[in-house]
Amino acid sequence: MTPQETKEIMVNIGLLGTGNLSVALGKAWATAGHSIVVTGRSPDRAKAAAEWIGDAATPIDPGQLADQAEVIVVAIAWGGLEEALRLVGGPDGMLSGTTVIDCTNAVDFATGRLLPETGSAAELVANLAVGAHVVKALHLFAGASWPFAGEVGASPVVAICGDDAGALNRTAALIGDLGARAAVLGGLSAARQAEEAAGFVMRVVAAGANPRFAVPDVDPALIGLGTANP
Repeated sequence: MTPQETKEIMVNIGLLGTGNLSVALGKAWATAGHSIVVTGRSPDRAKAAAEWIGDAATPIDPGQLADQAEVIVVAIAWGGLEEALRLVGGPDGMLSGTTVIDCTNAVDFATGRLLPETGSAAELVANLAVGAHVVKALHLFAGASWPFAGEVGASPVVAICGDDAGALNRTAALIGDLGARAAVLGGLSAARQAEEAAGFVMRVVAAGANPRFAVPDVDPALIGLGTANP
């Protein structure tokens, strides 16, 4: 989906996390007309993040997130993921029925090794956020990537996966508002492979190469697979 196709629908976006990725995404989505609420383990950091995002953003307490956000974006370091989801009532079903976009990079930044021994960070989010519609997305790109303002044909492709069609569509629409395109990989069981791709990117960078040139340039139309857009 392109930004032109998706930016008409405005939603209340909740950012769980106060770091660089949350701020960058918040700024981009605020520019597209969405309203933003920000929360995390530190009220002071939530307030600072909201101020960096701008007038469209409001800091809130973790316990308010479920009531004030239509879509929740999880941008938390792996080590604090479980605590953060407990703070917002995930295990108590407070996020049930809500689209939850998991941006967690569950990799060792020194080696690129995926940290969960089995499953994925996204599946952990799904287990802790009881009843939520979890989508894995936006973990491969740094916050500085957004919004993308170049030519549509050169816009980044963001791989996403999840088990709920409505949540995938909402996520694709928000990705469109960043200037990117979404490519649905499949159900949430595909999240481990998506997360391992982040580790691969880190290893290529550590080897002194640009990961953009480490994968083949394949036009899906030439092999009968259509396009990357949902």
